[in-house]
Amino acid sequence: MDYKAVIKEIRDKKYRPVYFLHGEEPYFIDAISKVIAEEVLDESERDFNQTVVYGKDCDPYQIVSLAKQFPMMSDRQVVIIREAQDIRNWDAFESYFASPQPSTLLVICHKYKKFDSRKKAFKALGKENVTFLSEKVRDYQLTSWITKYVQEIGYGITDKAASLLAEFLGNNLGKIINELDKLSILLEKGTKINDVHIEENIGISKDYNVFELVNAIGELNILKANKIIQYFEQNPKAANIVVIIPNLFTFFQRLMMIHFLANKSPDNVAMNLKVPNFVAKEQIRYSKLFPPKKIAQNISFLREYDLKSKGLGAGNTSQGELLKELVYLLTH
Repeated sequence: MDYKAVIKEIRDKKYRPVYFLHGEEPYFIDAISKVIAEEVLDESERDFNQTVVYGKDCDPYQIVSLAKQFPMMSDRQVVIIREAQDIRNWDAFESYFASPQPSTLLVICHKYKKFDSRKKAFKALGKENVTFLSEKVRDYQLTSWITKYVQEIGYGITDKAASLLAEFLGNNLGKIINELDKLSILLEKGTKINDVHIEENIGISKDYNVFELVNAIGELNILKANKIIQYFEQNPKAANIVVIIPNLFTFFQRLMMIHFLANKSPDNVAMNLKVPNFVAKEQIRYSKLFPPKKIAQNISFLREYDLKSKGLGAGNTSQGELLKELVYLLTH
């Protein structure tokens, strides 16, 4: 069951005794627990029937005792354990998970890592409870996830705008959704969000960003690449060499993969590289400018400058100067 299905079930008032939410991606866990906290009980019922505790501070046996209690002047009570990854003694929950109190919704928010499914407590969770694994949206899935999310809230988005958000904000769904929610306040429903909207309202330059720097290098456009680097020097928050180098590594890794694909059609390249079709077309074009031997050399340069960006062998060279050196080496 994905997080939307869990939320739909809650809103349909099909409640479960235990919601065990665990995994690397905090956004989905927060989304489910927020719906439970705000919609299961009326405001008048929450004072006596909704309890929030934190894993670091809670005594598991006391939580089990609380969960076993009956609600006061309500059909149910809600007990939410936030930061449950800090709990050390899970044995205390084993018997409760096997036979939970039907009038209690016990919500366990175990963030940033998968719970050990070998533990007896986890095995005690039956089918009547929800065990939800919140997995990270992988980097190659991010632009399509953004596109789908935007469509769900009643907007459209161009491929370039989705890529800009993914490149600039990284794999942080909370940040991405926060920025998209801001746009939804400013733009009319049905608007197709483009790179100009992103630049004007979120502050990501449509011309001076990591995405455009990679493209400039792919096109062997040294002048454009150096203009972007100069912009980064003047606007340090726009990009950092520690972020830029992994993007360039991914770029050249993809070009190398294209060289060894028998079928170099855009559809096949998009499928193998797990990128949107428009990105695949660009990558095919760039691959013709970089033979495999040069790509291997560039990957070696990137490893060298990754170390320099972290202070190994760079002396007092600034990030801007390191980037200019790197761009020259990558394009010659």
